[in-house]
Amino acid sequence: MATISPLRDFIVDFTKLHDSGKNAQTLQTEGAALLLRLVSRDDWLPDEFAQPSPERYSQYLLHCDPLERFSVVSFVWGPAQKTPLHDHRVWGLIGMLRGRESETQYVRDENGHFRATDTTFLEPGEVAPLTPGINDYHLVANALEDQTSISIHVYGANIGGIARATYDPDTGTEKSFISGYSSQETPNLWDRSRERQAA
Repeated sequence: MATISPLRDFIVDFTKLHDSGKNAQTLQTEGAALLLRLVSRDDWLPDEFAQPSPERYSQYLLHCDPLERFSVVSFVWGPAQKTPLHDHRVWGLIGMLRGRESETQYVRDENGHFRATDTTFLEPGEVAPLTPGINDYHLVANALEDQTSISIHVYGANIGGIARATYDPDTGTEKSFISGYSSQETPNLWDRSRERQAA
């Protein structure tokens, strides 16, 4: 049975870190260490937040800070599913929980057109940063053709409510969107009755 306590501990520790008043760069660096600890084990994500959709990747909200200063999301990728080229407009961290994910970075020229640069791969237990103005334009995909992959994302806002954009890589045409979430439910971090029953 999954135990949600690692997620609860991560959220408590990340909230304390955020409340310490550190700048965004330090918050991202120190937050990456906390996320690395979370994704170093794969026994805590409830099954209902790990379900792929046959139509497109799923984005499940695991936690949103009450002041919307940060959010934690599980991205569940069916085989070979991918995003369009998109941006975030807030800082982020991506931690790989299971499977394998590819990320192709893009740069935008003075005419608004995009050019693909590096493609990197994220393996279970690894963490990568996203920073507006540095590496914020990317296309992400499940690198596995035959199985589900899951990554845990932390963003510097309520990512489901942020106005962002997708882009046509060839023309640079921008299309605004707000992602929302794949489920209206969030995990109950504070109900410890199941843990007590299991003990």
